[in-house]
Amino acid sequence: MCGIVGISSNKPVSANIINSLKKLEYRGYDSAGIATLFEGEIKEVKSEGRVDSLEENFDLKNLKGNIGIGHVRWATHGVPNSINAHPHSSDNVSVVHNGIIENSTILKKYLITKGHKFKSQTDTEVIVHLITENLQTSDLEEAITKTLKQLHGSFALGIIFRDIPDLIVGARRGSPLAVGYGPNENYLGSDSYALKSMTNKITYLDDGEFCIIKKDQIEFFEGNGVKINKKVMNLSKEDIHYDKGDYKYFMEKEIDEQPSTINDCINEYVDKYNNQINIYNFPWKINSFQSIVLIGCGTAYHSCLVAKYWLEQSTNLDVSIDIASEFRYRKVRFKKDCLYVFVSQSGETADTYAALELCKKNKMKTCAVVNVVESSIARDADLVLPIYCGQEIGVASTKAFLGQMLVLYILSIKISFDQKFITKKEYQSKIKNLLSLSNSAKKTLKLDDKLLNIGKVFAHAKGCMFLGRGYSFPIALEGALKLKELAYVHAEGYPAGEMKHGPLALIEEGMPVVVIAPRDDHYKKTMSNMQEVIARGAKVLLITNKNKDEVVSENIWEQIEVDKLNDELIPFLVTIPLQKLAFYSALEKGYDIDKPRNLAKSVTVE
Repeated sequence: MCGIVGISSNKPVSANIINSLKKLEYRGYDSAGIATLFEGEIKEVKSEGRVDSLEENFDLKNLKGNIGIGHVRWATHGVPNSINAHPHSSDNVSVVHNGIIENSTILKKYLITKGHKFKSQTDTEVIVHLITENLQTSDLEEAITKTLKQLHGSFALGIIFRDIPDLIVGARRGSPLAVGYGPNENYLGSDSYALKSMTNKITYLDDGEFCIIKKDQIEFFEGNGVKINKKVMNLSKEDIHYDKGDYKYFMEKEIDEQPSTINDCINEYVDKYNNQINIYNFPWKINSFQSIVLIGCGTAYHSCLVAKYWLEQSTNLDVSIDIASEFRYRKVRFKKDCLYVFVSQSGETADTYAALELCKKNKMKTCAVVNVVESSIARDADLVLPIYCGQEIGVASTKAFLGQMLVLYILSIKISFDQKFITKKEYQSKIKNLLSLSNSAKKTLKLDDKLLNIGKVFAHAKGCMFLGRGYSFPIALEGALKLKELAYVHAEGYPAGEMKHGPLALIEEGMPVVVIAPRDDHYKKTMSNMQEVIARGAKVLLITNKNKDEVVSENIWEQIEVDKLNDELIPFLVTIPLQKLAFYSALEKGYDIDKPRNLAKSVTVE
């Protein structure tokens, strides 16, 4: 989950590397570092913590050179400190790395026998010494191909050389890597976002490829060293200037942007004039698949859980979901009549991408629901359904979660109508209801003041629970996850009916419990479950929707009411108070909301 960048230029590069690293911090912020080549010498500056700490380092101001590499780290091997920070260098080679070298221990033992001495606890340092060793008997291209064959695991690499001062080598296996083209300079980066401020001309390395980057030339190679040509893409620059504006935190802004991102997404997929769903380039006949598998990790997985209810309710499809990190470690029985849907905000989630690769290898039908249309998952899937929510900086996903749910809901409507499972009248009614969602989300955001005070209680809780039935159960899981991510409070999401099967033992006097109970078919039973936890001393926050009926209970601690909408759309509205709850809980504790500890935005290691 680290981020790497490299620049070969005709002018000093350290300032631009720093700026790119700031854009890559969503990938990791345990440490940061830069290495440049100047007057025949590799110079490093590294710092524990964030790029700001690196930027304040006095040595950085004296870091010259027209060629360099940089790194932000999410620690895997070795504690987060300046010694384990990247780049890692020998006298002749310096490397930045995103990924995991699985055979690093074996390689290290071999290299020690060759006289190499190690400074760090990282798996990355073996790459430095391995290249150094191979360069003793081989030219550059041969040494690189030999090294890559010796490495097991995943990597995106940026490499500079003391004795070959005009180039950077980039290499990829598993982890994403982009190459950018500029005037009198060229670039290497973990993703296009890191490079967008410098160029909109991008090429992506495919698995197993490497490249040699000079300021005026880029060459691409297959893993065996055979030279190849690559396509250049022109990217939109719409996200370059995305900033916090008047907000203190990106996450706060991203929560408040949800009504407009809902609107943007609907505008892309709904023909309001003809009142119909438009999913262009749908490559299959609707009767060509009888089942659907939804695959994701973390928050994306929760969006799949919600979609399972929608698809089962409104289609004839056999619907299943899978956690991406488990998918390829089972004996999957692939079915030709199945559509496999991969959900990922970044489109670079390693486990999800690996699951996609396995499906492609078995010639399955694949669909990607992503935010980044230039991502690896988007490029490799048969069908791409963007969520159109714009750049999301906050590590804990908010607007992207709503975007994922929205696209999956729109897909369920399309399949339902194409299958003739619903009538045209029902189809158009669903679309009409959908068009009101943005306005209802806007109203929900006005509940701030109440949630600010509620958040103070959750912030100091020893633990808490989130309960729901039906559509609300996955939202309970997501609410618990958000509180864990941001406020570091132990929280569990449960189906409300499961409390009496064990978890009820955890309820004690004053424990905060969120009960998500919209007035749907499950309402009365969820109310009964709520009374069970109240009777044992819990402080219940009830999240429901507006209705003329009063809640018959004198013991509810707090209550939040969202708009009354069609039951299918309620998950969108009840999610927003839970996002706000987590935000205000973290705010109460003074935590860095955009960059929670131990986490990264894009999980590019398995």
